[in-house]
Amino acid sequence: MKLIFASNNQHKIEELKAFAGNKSDSYPIEVISLKEAGIDIDIPEPHETLEENASEKSWTIYNLTGLACFSEDTGLEIEALNGEPGVKSARYAGEERSFKDNIDRVLQRLAKKTNRRARFRAVISLIIDGKETQFQGICNGKILEAPQGNEGFGYDPIFIPDGSNRSFAEMGVDEKNQFNHRTKAAAKLITFVQNMKANSTN
Repeated sequence: MKLIFASNNQHKIEELKAFAGNKSDSYPIEVISLKEAGIDIDIPEPHETLEENASEKSWTIYNLTGLACFSEDTGLEIEALNGEPGVKSARYAGEERSFKDNIDRVLQRLAKKTNRRARFRAVISLIIDGKETQFQGICNGKILEAPQGNEGFGYDPIFIPDGSNRSFAEMGVDEKNQFNHRTKAAAKLITFVQNMKANSTN
């Protein structure tokens, strides 16, 4: 089954393509990027929750194509900052979406904080035949005092997931996917789609 991923973020596309590709099953799922689907648009994220932004993006693509699709929105939620940057993670330091500036702002705001606990939370919105279903994935961890590693993107250099002593930016895609909030949500999506297909053949 082919699912259009309503994203222009190449890092996210590569993560989910790799994850879906490693799932061997009777009902394999192929993730198709917007570019591969011939779609060239930048979908806005105007809402105040991850759930609403994910829904906005998936419905935009479904209404445009009528094809099965999904979208995702992620926020870094830091305990000592009352859940910030949250839904504003991509633009925490401004509309230019600078990874470095976003990281610098987080580290500055945590400079005198002893509580470094944080989590990544991802929400996926799947639409098939005009029906939307949402899935959530969470990765708990902590914020480092300084960036570590050169892989990944976003806040990866300052986030260490529980169960590891390496930041996301020190991991390759397969290692990161063992902890990844996005792939936890995607695993629920894959199970849902496979069960739906299995039930339709019974």
